[in-house]
Amino acid sequence: MNFATARRIGRTLALVLPVVLVLSGTLAVTRVPWANDAAESQVLTASAKHADADAKPGSAERAPQRALLDRLTRELHRKDPGSALTSLQKEISRKPSLSEHCTSLAKALGRAAVQKYGQQGAQSFSRPVCDTSFATGVADVG
Repeated sequence: MNFATARRIGRTLALVLPVVLVLSGTLAVTRVPWANDAAESQVLTASAKHADADAKPGSAERAPQRALLDRLTRELHRKDPGSALTSLQKEISRKPSLSEHCTSLAKALGRAAVQKYGQQGAQSFSRPVCDTSFATGVADVG
């Protein structure tokens, strides 16, 4: 094998390997260290409920995750999806009770990003927040 072939293989691996690792689900299941003793086996997965699933029908109060989604969507439109994803990460760290909604929130941000930036533009902001849910939201629209 000559140097050019090895270099080409190396470049290919450098580009493909991170994508494969993220998309293969290496971040799909994460144990949450803040879970109380009764919920020791609490696990976050890519199958979390929709962000507004906990809102009571006819309830005058908005669910906290719905309010967070509205705030993050406004931030996405005011700034960019990267800023909204950073805020989502910070909010989940600050208020762990929202972690079960992280997946659906990130997907909704992905869909909102597509509306503003188009599919390719939105995809450029993709990163592994709440697994790969933002990228999934971007792909759902397309």
